[in-house]
Amino acid sequence: MAILREDPYGPFNFRVTISPQSGGEFRGGFSDCSGLSSEITYADYREGTDPANRPRKVPLMYKAGDVTLKRGLIASLDLWQWVDQVRKGKMDAKATVVIQLMSEDGAEAVATWRLVNARPSKWTGPTLAAKGASDVAMEELTLVCEDLEYE
Repeated sequence: MAILREDPYGPFNFRVTISPQSGGEFRGGFSDCSGLSSEITYADYREGTDPANRPRKVPLMYKAGDVTLKRGLIASLDLWQWVDQVRKGKMDAKATVVIQLMSEDGAEAVATWRLVNARPSKWTGPTLAAKGASDVAMEELTLVCEDLEYE
């Protein structure tokens, strides 16, 4: 549940948990999470007897935005195996993805977003370059989902 306070929380302390419907769970040490959004579409509507010469805005559907996760490449193939299941047409490759913003001390979640029926739509491997020994090989995963819940 979101905890209200006057000072905003920093965006640096968060946790991502991916729970496939087929079972199991994996967590990633993600460095970035972006794209948490919800968009509502509207239609213009006006009855012929409306006294005002303007349309009403009638809500139609809403959709959740695509979410992008980035992490350093590690010796785990869990994300790639999930992507590969979708590539091979496995229809039960959906997952629930929980993104939690943690308090500064990491003791509790202060806000939680849940991606319902999420699936990978794009995986991008690391950019390999022999120019810097201190750089990190990063992988990027873009997710689509059917619904976004916020608590």
